[in-house]
Amino acid sequence: MNPRLTVITPIFNRKEYLQRLFHCLDKQTCKDFEWIIVDDGSKELLADEIQEIQRLNECLDYDEDSDLMPRSFALSYYRKPNGGKHTALNLGVTKARGELCLILDSDDELPPKAIETIVGKWSLLSVSQRQELGGMCFYMAHYNGKRIGSMVLNDVLTDSIDMRYRLRISGDMCEIFRTDILRNFFFPVIQQEKFCPEQLVWFRIAQKYKLKLFNDVVYLRDYLEGGLTNSIVKIRMESPVASCMTYGEMLEYKDIPFIYKIKAAINYWRFHACLHHAGDTTVEWYWYVFKPVGDIMHLLDKR
Repeated sequence: MNPRLTVITPIFNRKEYLQRLFHCLDKQTCKDFEWIIVDDGSKELLADEIQEIQRLNECLDYDEDSDLMPRSFALSYYRKPNGGKHTALNLGVTKARGELCLILDSDDELPPKAIETIVGKWSLLSVSQRQELGGMCFYMAHYNGKRIGSMVLNDVLTDSIDMRYRLRISGDMCEIFRTDILRNFFFPVIQQEKFCPEQLVWFRIAQKYKLKLFNDVVYLRDYLEGGLTNSIVKIRMESPVASCMTYGEMLEYKDIPFIYKIKAAINYWRFHACLHHAGDTTVEWYWYVFKPVGDIMHLLDKR
């Protein structure tokens, strides 16, 4: 029987985090999941670490208090040439057997009842509801327990755009999508670029599907030096096509307020200036009025 949830961890180096991640998943009160690790061409050799984790997992046959409750979970490891987190996610989604997919970054964790909460909430929905939804969304917290985000809502039907611009929820959220939907919305792979914002795909999905939002915290994270969050401007500058694609599409979405479209237009030109070959633009003529501001920001970025 396939698991209800697939946990996908894209990783590049940072092998020291793998056993911590394993113990985090081992502590889950519900084992109705599989863990897929996608090695995005790490320079470090992860094979020995993966073998040790697989050995540990095989030793967890059954819960000591119940012969009917498995303690182990399915674990798969795939290695691919380095192409960026988004390409690792594409591979993970193709290999996933779960009905839902959760992305667990290598430097983050799940609280012990996270998967029990996710699977439980999904199971309470009717078959027709699950077929109509794109998935679910939950809150994140820092390791000290402080919730990330300024607003706490429960049992709300929303989407990735609506959460940001109508509900005004700030901070990262844990969006969990149906696997079959993710297979229809792969991240675009752009030659010589190794970054693609998750927002690009999440906003595309939002055009067709809603998410059920619950106020439970199912994800723990802090922001480490050297991570994507801490160097995002530089990363976007090195992947200008994906960056421009993201901001350009934001200008087309009717549910994004005009003030945020102005910011998107400025950022579009900001990273458009990083293109090796400017080529044709994909935005309407009236967004050119914000090009001078974007050009100034680009010059400031280069300092």
